Amino acid sequence: MEKATFAAGCFWGIEDAFAQVPGVIQTAVGYMGGDTANPSYREVCAGDTGHAEVVQVVFDPEQVGYHDLLDLFWQIHDPTQVNRQGPDVGTQYRSAIFVADEGQRSAAEASLEAQEASGRYSRAIATQIEPAGDFWRAEEYHQQYFAKRGIAGCQI
Repeated sequence: MEKATFAAGCFWGIEDAFAQVPGVIQTAVGYMGGDTANPSYREVCAGDTGHAEVVQVVFDPEQVGYHDLLDLFWQIHDPTQVNRQGPDVGTQYRSAIFVADEGQRSAAEASLEAQEASGRYSRAIATQIEPAGDFWRAEEYHQQYFAKRGIAGCQI
C-alpha cells in the first residue's frame, strides 16, 4: 500500500471523491503543511496554524496508480484559485499536492506541467507541490462526512 495526500478545498468533498476510486483502500481527512502540532479544526479555520485541509489516501498501486489519483485531483477542484475553493476562503483551502518521496514529486510536477500545457485553464495554476509533513487526523465527526450523512457530494 502507498499513501498520497491532497489539498483541494474543503476536505469533505475531496475525501468523498477519492473514496469512490477502485483501488483506494482508505481515506482520512486531516491537516498538513502547518506549524502547530495536532491542530484542531477551530485552530485551522482561524488561519493561524498554516495547515491545509487535506485528504490522505491509502491506495493499492496494483489497482490504481498515483497518476490516476493526480488526474482525479485536477478534476475535482479549481486549481487556479489562490487560498479558496468556491465559497471557502483562507489558506487552509489552498490547492496543494503533498509528496511523500521523489517519485511522487516527479509525477506531481509532470502532471502539473501537463495541466498547464493543456489549455484547460484561462488563469495560472496556483497548486503548490510541497513535501508531505506530519498528517494530523481531523476530529472524528469530519471523517467520511458525506457518507455518514447520506450526502451525494458537492460541486465547486
